[in-house]
Amino acid sequence: MAPVLTSPVVSAQWLADHLGADDLTIVDATVLVDLGLDGDADHESVAYATGRDGFERDGHVPGAVLADLVAEFSDPDSGLPFTRPGAARFQAAVAALGVSNDSTVVVYDTVDGRWASRLWWLFHAYGHDAVAVLDGGWSQWLAHGKPYDLGRTDPVPARFAATERPEHWVDKAFVESVLAGDERAALVSCSPRDEFDGTSSRLPRSGHIPGSVNVPAETLLADDGTLARDPVLHDRLAVVPDEPRTVVYCATGVSASVDALALAVLGRSGVSVYDGSLSEWVADPAAPLLPAAA
Repeated sequence: MAPVLTSPVVSAQWLADHLGADDLTIVDATVLVDLGLDGDADHESVAYATGRDGFERDGHVPGAVLADLVAEFSDPDSGLPFTRPGAARFQAAVAALGVSNDSTVVVYDTVDGRWASRLWWLFHAYGHDAVAVLDGGWSQWLAHGKPYDLGRTDPVPARFAATERPEHWVDKAFVESVLAGDERAALVSCSPRDEFDGTSSRLPRSGHIPGSVNVPAETLLADDGTLARDPVLHDRLAVVPDEPRTVVYCATGVSASVDALALAVLGRSGVSVYDGSLSEWVADPAAPLLPAAA
């Protein structure tokens, strides 16, 4: 029988206790980011790659498989980074990892949890609730002296049927309807404070969507990389207005998943990720930003 989850996050000890359990799939969702300057040197360019080299050379949780969030778990035709894959694409990618509808899934990354949170959100958005994030990820696994394996893994494909939950996402038109007063929702920018303030950005325009509050994803983490505990977590999310719906966004919709995870830990319902996030928003010169870019 698959292990039963009681929280959106599990500890390194919980995972160690369940290693080798039937129907448990552990997934490394690491994505590596390479920042550089684009051709006119005015803005940073960004390149993404999976963490395959580190997975094989530096180690991974025993039995883990590697998910490719860059290619397999994103829409290659969207023109924007990390927009969600369609149901058929997600279904095929999950099945290739050896995940079935009966599986309990634990996801982690070697960075700061944002990639694991993104994959956790995708699983929920396609109807699979038996999924949790390893609290503190790879760093906590090593900090607790847990075992690890080297080399590649070859998962045995399974059968997985996705069930779409469209309410987990909003698009640009929905956000515009919030600004127009036709929809009620709290808008939460999960970007760092300097990007929210418009003093720094990797995007062509900087700032935040009007009416947003800022809860940077990194402020929801403790010093050891685990999710902050109450009352700290509750206090940091207290600025989020109590509305029927909460829309989280960032530059690409990845860091926003950390806020979505934290809200889930607090039992908050009605959370949606703005898929496309600011990468889509700033591409429209008529879409307002505050403060406006200089």
